Amino acid sequence: MSASGNAKLAGIVGWPVAHTLSPRLHGYWLNELGIDGLYVPLPVRPEDLSAVVRGVMKAGFKGLNVTIPHKQAAFALCHDCDLAARMAGAANLLLFPGEGRIEGRNTDAAGLAASLVEQLGNGLREKPVVVLGAGGAARAVAVALNDLGAGEIRIVNRSRGRAEQLAAQLSPHITPKIQAFEKSDWSKAAKDAALVINATSAGMNGTPSLDISLDVLPKYAWICDIVYNPLETELLKRATKAGFRIIDGLGMLMHQGVPAFAAFYGGEAKVSPPLRQYLERALRSGK
Repeated sequence: MSASGNAKLAGIVGWPVAHTLSPRLHGYWLNELGIDGLYVPLPVRPEDLSAVVRGVMKAGFKGLNVTIPHKQAAFALCHDCDLAARMAGAANLLLFPGEGRIEGRNTDAAGLAASLVEQLGNGLREKPVVVLGAGGAARAVAVALNDLGAGEIRIVNRSRGRAEQLAAQLSPHITPKIQAFEKSDWSKAAKDAALVINATSAGMNGTPSLDISLDVLPKYAWICDIVYNPLETELLKRATKAGFRIIDGLGMLMHQGVPAFAAFYGGEAKVSPPLRQYLERALRSGK
């Protein structure tokens, strides 16, 4: 459907941003619900983020989604943040309630949790989970695992110092025990893990895949990649070939978009099989 001059405006900022499916996701819901709205992808360099955010506020946007590499910088721009954003130290949703104020939320944690529940139910309770990476996405992953009752979170990062820093920051706020490992300790971290989650951008279109051995994992482990473009990353391809069960990043994308859509447009968006099929076709076509 086409938009009028009264359309509700929202968008997404990232650098790059061409890879994102968010415009198709929100466009699907706008069309499905017959809402007069637009969702605009905005490629924004890191040094321009603050200026662009304040510019779209003045242009009447309801808010913005935020993707890499801006989530932690976006958090710093906020006047108020929800608990998930404060715990993660990152915001993937900015809302503009008026009077120049910026509200930050983190819907990534809830989106990942919903996606994991679809596949695992309550199967993570008291179980050890490995998180690859120590950036803003890893923070949101840790919040999701806390909500799902994981017993232990093992953060694996190229720099042990950064993993230790993240563990120290999260420990006072979440229940699971947190351990930090550098990449060379991967086999130790992987022991008896119920789930491994790639919380880095490695494997995204145009970037190298994670170079980790899957042989050290128990055969009952699940492998999850929050990257959704490509839908089947090299990590997930190797995991499938080795007999592991996998969870791709598309579920997280869809579920995290539901509260954003409600905040932008006031509609009740739903995650459904036809929506997933639509997004899968978009990924396959590359358009």
